[in-house]
Amino acid sequence: MILTLYNTLTRRKEPFETIETGKVRMYCCGVTVYDYCHLGHARSYIVWDTVRRYLEWRGYDVRYVQNFTDIDDKILNRARSEGATMEAVSEKFIAAYFEDMARLNILEADEYPRATHTLDGIKRLIHELEQQGMAYAAEGDVYYAVRQFKNYGRLSGRRLDDMQAGASGRTEEPEAAKKKDPFDFALWKAARPDEPSWESPWGAGRPGWHIECSAMVRDRFGDQIDIHVGGADLVFPHHENEIAQSEAVTGKSLARYWLHNGMVNVDGEKMSKSLGNFTTIRQLLDEPLEVLGGDRFDPMALRVFVLQAQYRKPIDFTGEAIAAAQNSWQTLKEGLLFGNEYGDALDWALESDAPVLASEAVRRFQAAMDDDFNSPGGLAVLFELAKELRRAGNLITHQGRADRAAEDLHRDWQTLVELARVLGLEAASGSDIQGDVQADAGGDAAIEEMIQARCAARKAKDFKESDRLRDLLNAQNIVLIDQPDGTTRWHRA
Repeated sequence: MILTLYNTLTRRKEPFETIETGKVRMYCCGVTVYDYCHLGHARSYIVWDTVRRYLEWRGYDVRYVQNFTDIDDKILNRARSEGATMEAVSEKFIAAYFEDMARLNILEADEYPRATHTLDGIKRLIHELEQQGMAYAAEGDVYYAVRQFKNYGRLSGRRLDDMQAGASGRTEEPEAAKKKDPFDFALWKAARPDEPSWESPWGAGRPGWHIECSAMVRDRFGDQIDIHVGGADLVFPHHENEIAQSEAVTGKSLARYWLHNGMVNVDGEKMSKSLGNFTTIRQLLDEPLEVLGGDRFDPMALRVFVLQAQYRKPIDFTGEAIAAAQNSWQTLKEGLLFGNEYGDALDWALESDAPVLASEAVRRFQAAMDDDFNSPGGLAVLFELAKELRRAGNLITHQGRADRAAEDLHRDWQTLVELARVLGLEAASGSDIQGDVQADAGGDAAIEEMIQARCAARKAKDFKESDRLRDLLNAQNIVLIDQPDGTTRWHRA
């Protein structure tokens, strides 16, 4: 079977061929760390985590890099409102990011470069663009000369003559008169009063948004990567500008494949703070939901909800969809825990890490996922396995025996566990609070006591106290991972 990907750049599905045989260089545009992650972030990072997992399952050696944007007007505005520094705001929300992603079982990237750690590479790239005649300095600012790049607009399908001038990014641009062309965008911004700045050949200042990712890709991978991913809202101007910056200097295609996930709606409307339908990941997972009878939305159910849609299509969060996803996860969870529940009765070991032999289920799963990561098709295979295991479990419970051979059920269970893991779906069993990293017994005991107090507060719906305890633990670099079964795991950051 051949793996095919829909390439935004060419607007068609293409066979996947890597620059280096067997190896994948994959870059994901990460969060701007000024607030808690929202449902759009959940959708995006679940999707790309699944893509990464599937490529690794297919045998590729994947190097996955995801950046943090830690220089931005939004971060500075948040710092002013809180009487804090840009660094303090960034660190707070980077820590929150890791908490949220861990709850969704999203694997950590191999590297997390930050804009503030890549300033030398940013300045070097701007200097090279100047030398190529693609950028110009203007009173402490530096701008990219868009009309000098002949392929500008190829990714988004936009023509300069049809675009609205000024849609160049997220930095404020009161100095529009400095530009030679209204479409030019900032690579470097001159220092402003009471803002962080760094020295450069053009004077003190800070980088623009777009140049940061171009520099970070180049710093971690070199001139070219295999896959560049992000949300559809980044196609223009961010990814369009990345291409213009990088390719003008290297003369090579920045990425072979550009993949973009669809947007998130809430009850049919675009999610936004102005509409009052803006929801963070932790709000969705921590608050009891009426549509679930006062229960909380399981993190794995959120993952199921995201994967039930084709990744390029929009998804709509509704009460009915949330309830359906919760029920769907319960079905999968029962199948995943089948071995724990009935393994002894069937007299087989619970080893689920043995290689899964080729089967019709594996073949259909791979056929679906090879078709541009068709996760709905892959999930359908998992549901079939889970439902069959649930039926067998009911027979064992009520009749004392299943109507299928124990070794066949063992094979199906192993297959389900492995394929579910490819989609990042794992069911926890057991009820003990545990630490992943061992330290001194006294310190761990104090931490576990605080965790138990937080669990009690959450059970009593005292979310203010629960948040207070979580923040105290975070201050000690303790990362909490709330499990689908209601327990909490922890480790030191």
